Amino acid sequence: MLYLTLPLAYLLGSLPMAILVARVLGLPDPRTTGSRNPGATNVLRYGGKAAAALTLAGDVLKAVIPVGLARGLDADPLIVAGCGLLAFLGHLYPVFFGFKGGKGVATALGVWLVIAPAVAGLLIATWVVVAAVFRYSSLSALVAALAAPLYVWWLAPIDAYVLLSLLMSALLVWRHRTNIQKLATGQESRIGASRSG
Repeated sequence: MLYLTLPLAYLLGSLPMAILVARVLGLPDPRTTGSRNPGATNVLRYGGKAAAALTLAGDVLKAVIPVGLARGLDADPLIVAGCGLLAFLGHLYPVFFGFKGGKGVATALGVWLVIAPAVAGLLIATWVVVAAVFRYSSLSALVAALAAPLYVWWLAPIDAYVLLSLLMSALLVWRHRTNIQKLATGQESRIGASRSG
């Protein structure tokens, strides 16, 4: 049963919540609009707050469910971390949509909400502070990603979880490489702007 949580985590992570929400609400496919990223930030820009909130909640829950199940079954931290990583990878590389997914910010948050709620709280606070000061969603995500391994090492210093944080943070930075280029050239969209970013 414990090992079944691993493929379940990947399959749940592969559910493209932004695309599903867009279809249910009659919105354009997020892969063809705005930044073309199937994530809550892009949905917010063209679909509004309700659609973005549904997308965000879905992307968080698809990590919370399998990781929470593994924790509920009293799994070893390595299995729990494996579930978190596979849910995250499912979002980045979904089997249902040609392995082309989102950037993983909300799904990573869902992982930490179960494993270490205090870490999740600090990540949210980091994102909010950076967003309030600089008004860039991508920059906020990047700073939170870089801070995550430090928070985990401080509050949940278990080898499997520290390794998980390093892997997810490295992938988050990689997935934001286009945003990093736009930030460097001043072309990145600020929060509240309608232009793609």
